[in-house]
Amino acid sequence: MTGGLETGSASGATGSRPGLAAHPPDLVSVWFVVVAAFFVTSLITANIIAVKIVDIGGVQVPAGTLTLFPIAYIFGDVLTEVYGFRRARQVIWLGFGCNLLAVIAIYLGGVLPAAVFWQDQAAYDTILGFTWRLLLASFAGYLIGEFVNSFVLARLKLLTRGRWLWSRTITSTLFGQFFDTAIFIAIAFGGVIPNDALRTTFLHAWLVKVAYETLATPLTYLVVGYLKRVDASDAYDDEASFNPFAVRA
Repeated sequence: MTGGLETGSASGATGSRPGLAAHPPDLVSVWFVVVAAFFVTSLITANIIAVKIVDIGGVQVPAGTLTLFPIAYIFGDVLTEVYGFRRARQVIWLGFGCNLLAVIAIYLGGVLPAAVFWQDQAAYDTILGFTWRLLLASFAGYLIGEFVNSFVLARLKLLTRGRWLWSRTITSTLFGQFFDTAIFIAIAFGGVIPNDALRTTFLHAWLVKVAYETLATPLTYLVVGYLKRVDASDAYDDEASFNPFAVRA
C-alpha cells in the first residue's frame, strides 16, 4: 500500500504527464530575464514621464530622455553583446507588446466614466492622454531605432572579433538613436513646429542620448563582463538572421 504520488515510473514521475519532463530545462538564464525586465520597465516608464519637458542649461528635452530611455538602449546593448541578436530581437518585440498593453490600459482608464466625487479627469488626460500621431511616432521610432542599434552592434562585434566593446556600444547608439529620434520628431512634430525648431529639438535629444550612453560605458563594461562570466555566454551572430520579423529564437 502506498500513499501520495508514485515515483520511479516513466509515465508518472512526480506527477508529470506522460512524455513530459517533471522539471523542464530552463530556456533562458535568470539574469537574461532580469535584463529583459529592466529593459521593458525603462522603456515604459520613460514613455510615461516623457510628457514633462525639462530645461537643463537651456537644453529642452522630454524627462524620459534624461532619465530612463537611454538606459533601455544600454540594456539593449547588453542583450545583443551577451546573448546575441536573436535574443535581443525577442526582447525588443516583448517591449513593444508591453508598451502597447500599457497604452491600451491608460486609454481605457481615461474613457471609463469617473466617479462623481473624482475631480481629476482633466489632470489624468493632460498627463496620460495621447494622440494617435504621437503614439505612431513613438512606436515607429522605438522599433526601427532598437533594431538598428542591435544590428550595428552585432555586426561590429563580428568585424572587431569581440574587441573594443566601447566602439560597438557608442557606434550602435549613434545610429540607433539617430533613427529613433529623427523618426519620432518627424512624425510627431513635422508640420506642427517650424523646421528650425525641428532640427534643434532633434539635435539636442540625439546628442543627449549619445552622451548618456558614452558616460555609461564603464557601467556597461561591468555588467557585460559579469553576465558573460556567470552565464558563460558571449554570442557571435555569424549565422543569425537579422530579419526583425523572424520568429526563430
